[in-house]
Amino acid sequence: MDAGSGAEPHRARGRLGAPCSGARAPGAPWARFSAWLECVCVVTFDLELGQALEKSSICYLSFPDSHSGCLGDTQFSFRIRQCGGQRRPWHTDDRHCDSGAPASLQREHAHYFGYVYFRQVKDSSARRGYFQKSLVLVSRLPFVRLFQALLSLVAPEYFDKLTPCLEAVCNEIDQWPAPVPGQTLNLPVMGVVLQVHIPSRVDKPESGPPAQRSHENLLPAPVVLSSVHELDLFRCFQPVLAHVQMLWELVLLGEPLVVLAPSPAVSSEMVLALTSCLQPLKFCCDYRPYFTVHDSEFKEFTTRTQAPPNVVLGVTNPFFIKTLQHWPHILRVGEPRMSGDLPKQVKLKKPSRLKTLDTKPGLYTAYTAHLHRDKALLRRLLKGLQKKRPSDVQTALLRRHLLELTQSFIFPLEHYMASLMPLQKSITPWKTPPQIRPFRQDDFLRSLEHAGPQLTCVLKGDWLGLYRRFFKSPHFDGWYRQRRKEMAQKLEALHLEAICEANIEVWMKGKSEVEVVDLVLKLRERLVRAQGHQLPVKEATLKQARLYIETVISSLPKDLQVILCPP
Repeated sequence: MDAGSGAEPHRARGRLGAPCSGARAPGAPWARFSAWLECVCVVTFDLELGQALEKSSICYLSFPDSHSGCLGDTQFSFRIRQCGGQRRPWHTDDRHCDSGAPASLQREHAHYFGYVYFRQVKDSSARRGYFQKSLVLVSRLPFVRLFQALLSLVAPEYFDKLTPCLEAVCNEIDQWPAPVPGQTLNLPVMGVVLQVHIPSRVDKPESGPPAQRSHENLLPAPVVLSSVHELDLFRCFQPVLAHVQMLWELVLLGEPLVVLAPSPAVSSEMVLALTSCLQPLKFCCDYRPYFTVHDSEFKEFTTRTQAPPNVVLGVTNPFFIKTLQHWPHILRVGEPRMSGDLPKQVKLKKPSRLKTLDTKPGLYTAYTAHLHRDKALLRRLLKGLQKKRPSDVQTALLRRHLLELTQSFIFPLEHYMASLMPLQKSITPWKTPPQIRPFRQDDFLRSLEHAGPQLTCVLKGDWLGLYRRFFKSPHFDGWYRQRRKEMAQKLEALHLEAICEANIEVWMKGKSEVEVVDLVLKLRERLVRAQGHQLPVKEATLKQARLYIETVISSLPKDLQVILCPP
């Protein structure tokens, strides 16, 4: 088996926890490469040794298991927990990119994504009779569409020309601009230019097929990717369209869910589609697009001594039906069929009907949906199939439905949360800002009568019951923590603005040196936080705060000035 390669092929053989070129500084070698990728791995199956690489999790996840029978070229993805050991320090550019990115597309601190291009073809010269090799891109960025496109260009060429081709590609990636949110970038690789837009948190959600962006008269004309991360949702959900709303509820509530699919490609796409259907709400649970019995967390996920974890787990080995029978929800999907008609829809079945190995496709669950099914949506999608409507239009319909459903659910929570914020007129410059009031679930549920989801959504059902279960889920905890953090930062920013709008010289009269020095230290701390993109403060406010600091320090005795402003 070949070890990992990348910017520095030999160094990448070490722990996955270390970057392939060490902690990077802005001008360090491979700094731009590291903004996109952690490393590149090449995995070859050896008849006698198996996947004989010390990074065994990556090895096993880079090959379809024996039940998949994947011949030819296959692409899929996985996600693994970072092992212990030294973690690469976050670079300032990474933090800037994360602060501007939507919550669901920020870099993962504790996990890696693996994007795999696997080839298995007959080869009489090989002892096993087959050529079996995977090219894997390891990254912290969840840009599945971009990295799949990159692999489709690089992998076939690499399998023919091997290492020199890969080294050239790594050098090209090391020339790419940083993935700054809100920018449209041209990324040259192997004579092709990939044009991508890096999503920003201020982008409006797409309600239709994405518009083509300017090619800027580039030669060669760029290959424009409509998204760096969005999958063909309609194709992924075709066998489960009748149950999309129930699956949305299960994902919203963070329920443990197993996806048993015929191949890693189907498994990983279904899991990623499920985790994306909550946007713009961040998916806060664990998920594994492709998981094997060799994974280091196999025992953790299959133990019966405790409740199943909040994970969406994609598997292909039927053995999991036996080991995960105690999980409350198992989705068994068959081979994808892309004919003109809608594929046979999986049926709802009771978990007791699960059978080992020969389990038929179906959603095995005892869960009862809180909301009524939107039959109009299914009719529109079926009509689109009959009229041979393009898949991207079908996906746009489905994505808009899920987006509006999530927004209708979240808006009442946002409205109530906003009411907990102190009024701006109560924020005065020289007093500690008032506290954000606590979130009281009963008060929120009472508010639904006049400000509930019925204002924006026509679906009927037990919305109160859904909210009550949502309060117990990791997604409520994640949403609440993030919103409260943003509100606290806004409160701090408003307080800083109030200070900068006040007359500092009037305040200083009669104040002790201790009080004046305390003000300097507090203003400096907030300046540091604001400049690190942690406070939503205008540049004019920052400029005024710096001026105030200079004014206050100049009023102090010389010995204190030297301490506060050392030469």
